[in-house]
Amino acid sequence: MTRSSSKDLKHRDEKYRPILVQRRQQLQTRLERIEHDFEQPRNRDDDDRAVERNNEEVLEELGETGQKELAAIEAALGRMKQGVFGICVECGNPISDERFDVVPHTPFCQSCAHSLQLR
Repeated sequence: MTRSSSKDLKHRDEKYRPILVQRRQQLQTRLERIEHDFEQPRNRDDDDRAVERNNEEVLEELGETGQKELAAIEAALGRMKQGVFGICVECGNPISDERFDVVPHTPFCQSCAHSLQLR
């Protein structure tokens, strides 16, 4: 198992914290808009209501996906506070910057993420 130095972990925190905080804000704004759309009065016309129901299904899916990503971001920020951000929660090895560049809130290194997908 390879260990990251505290300097490496601090560098990752400094690099990815702003990205995570910004994405968290974007998601919170999106989720607030979705919630607002759900609170709007419904149309009385049957055809329009059918379209609204389809739209609501899409909004609900976006909301669920956003909630999951938001939870993952909060967990990543929590790992930063604990001083373990950048360390795979599965194997304990460092997570590469290349992986964080794609999924900045990931708790898994590339190898463990791949293994988990195969399970």
